[in-house]
Amino acid sequence: MIELFKAVPLGSILTYVVALIVGSQGSRGGYLAIFRQEIYQYEMWWSWPLFFAGTALAWGIMTLQR
Repeated sequence: MIELFKAVPLGSILTYVVALIVGSQGSRGGYLAIFRQEIYQYEMWWSWPLFFAGTALAWGIMTLQR
């Protein structure tokens, strides 16, 4: 279970980097559903499906290494 808590930051980093690259080019990423989100006065690109997929990937890799 601890692997899941370690996988969440890795999934968010992967999401931020991929969404920034794809979203800044003007694409929505199809099934990734990338959107620009504004938090206070800071804008960032985000994708919930990519976040869950990246977290699951990191969790799976960490579980295999156990």
